[in-house]
Amino acid sequence: MLSLLILDLGGLYMFQRSIVFSCLLAMAGCAAQPAGEFIPYYRAETTKPYDDVLAELESAIAENNFRITGHSRIGKVIRDRGTADFPDYDTIQFCNLTHAKTLLSMSPHSVRHMPCNVVMYNYQGKTIVSTHLLPTDTENPELNAFSAKMNTLLKQIVDFAVEQ
Repeated sequence: MLSLLILDLGGLYMFQRSIVFSCLLAMAGCAAQPAGEFIPYYRAETTKPYDDVLAELESAIAENNFRITGHSRIGKVIRDRGTADFPDYDTIQFCNLTHAKTLLSMSPHSVRHMPCNVVMYNYQGKTIVSTHLLPTDTENPELNAFSAKMNTLLKQIVDFAVEQ
């Protein structure tokens, strides 16, 4: 009799879990993401030394007529503050005022995607380089086309940095 009761309680527990899971799944489907809000990332990796990748990245940014507006050497600063073996982490922000003017003329809300940003770090013996891309799913076809061109350029910058 006790084993039947335990079996019934176990079945009730599984039923409750499936109801909760179904509700969460339904709620996720209801929370549609507004057009232009999904920001994809592009990532590439290499076995090249970190400093070489960083130099290539800075070069690619300049060669594509962008200006570096900020460089945060997060890993170096943490090491300088006393954690000697902390790995490298860098973020580089860059901008092209002509592209910025074009983008902002199409959509003032696009300022949230500026400046362009690339991150670098080491992971499992590889140097990882990643950048966020501009959304191409807005309701503005002209903005989507511009963003697609920018995304191609951002991917080329990352790819150049990691090339062997």
